Amino acid sequence: MSNLIKVVGVDPAFRNTGYAIGTVDIDTFEIKIIGLYLSKTAKIEKSQRKVVRANSDDISRAKILVADFKRITSAVQIVFAEVPHGAQSASAAKSNGVCYGMLASCELPLIQLTQGEVKIAAVGKKTASKCEMIEWGMLQHPEANWKTRKSKGVMVPVNDNEHLADAVATIYAGVITEEFNAAITMMRSIVA
Repeated sequence: MSNLIKVVGVDPAFRNTGYAIGTVDIDTFEIKIIGLYLSKTAKIEKSQRKVVRANSDDISRAKILVADFKRITSAVQIVFAEVPHGAQSASAAKSNGVCYGMLASCELPLIQLTQGEVKIAAVGKKTASKCEMIEWGMLQHPEANWKTRKSKGVMVPVNDNEHLADAVATIYAGVITEEFNAAITMMRSIVA
């Protein structure tokens, strides 16, 4: 068995789902990021609301998320995901439901993580800010294809990197779980 396995970290949300595709060396636990991807779905414009029903738009957006999830996870062996929790509004509850459905469709080993576990694995505290997460992710993996824009002649990170940094951090949080170690043990026994 090769000591490298291909993994993906997922930070799911109805509007912006971040993906970090990488490899984990199961002997050294070294993580390499191969690519970052942001799946964006936008609400219909106000001018289109009379033409397209809101619930039809929601279904279209959910289909985009599921299609991206299936495509990206098709080439990996393990999925790490920060599972959304809590909802203070009907919109947030709908978003969580779509994310739960997307994750439930996963046919691979799925390591489920909390937001706290992800932030602690990255920055060392549950209260890490978006900026701290982005800074951590870019420092850990400067070679990754982070999203940037030019500002005053200098390339600077954009806020969308928050979702990508969280996706990277799910891999770091996932490899230290008992579930990951059990999955690795099972993979080794199948090959042996």
